[in-house]
Amino acid sequence: MTETSPTTSRRRAAPMEPDQRRAMIVAAALPLVVEYGSSVSTAKIARAAGIGEGTIFRAFADKDALLAACMAEAVRPDDTVSHLESIALDQPLTARLTEAAEVMHGYMTRLGAVAGALAAAGRLERPAPSGKDGRSPDREAGLAAPRAALAALFEPDQDALRLAPERLADAFQLMLMSAGRPGAPEPLTTEELVDLFLNGALTTPGEAR
Repeated sequence: MTETSPTTSRRRAAPMEPDQRRAMIVAAALPLVVEYGSSVSTAKIARAAGIGEGTIFRAFADKDALLAACMAEAVRPDDTVSHLESIALDQPLTARLTEAAEVMHGYMTRLGAVAGALAAAGRLERPAPSGKDGRSPDREAGLAAPRAALAALFEPDQDALRLAPERLADAFQLMLMSAGRPGAPEPLTTEELVDLFLNGALTTPGEAR
């Protein structure tokens, strides 16, 4: 009987697909880009990812390509949309929107941190607007999915709404983005933002003259 040695019987882990490896490297690089900006070394990123530095350059043409991939990942709303879609619809509308505002705040904070770190080093390239209204189609596409998920949060109460869920979602999204912009005055709390959106600025409707 031929015995199989432990060495020969041991199976090697299946190698990662190229897209999986790039995603793993970007995930390791993102927090370092936020902390160090574009000055972060590929050696430091490799250590964080648990790989050799040469593996980075087999996955990306150069460091600029890696930084661009980090920015693209920060912009992607996939996780944000998943979190918005997981919000329980049997909660009161106020609770739904408060939870949604926290989710959106996390997304915008991450995006702002990565963009700010790259912009500070002059490594953030902003695509020229090419839409008819002067907006970037890529940016609009990135906002569309969260907006649709926000609209779904309004739908259970649509009989009591003054506007369609889609229009309210658009307004709510813009309000959240404006409240979190750099240089804004003392920010409102999430609860204050939701209360202001749902109930307006007046303590009693019709008080203003």
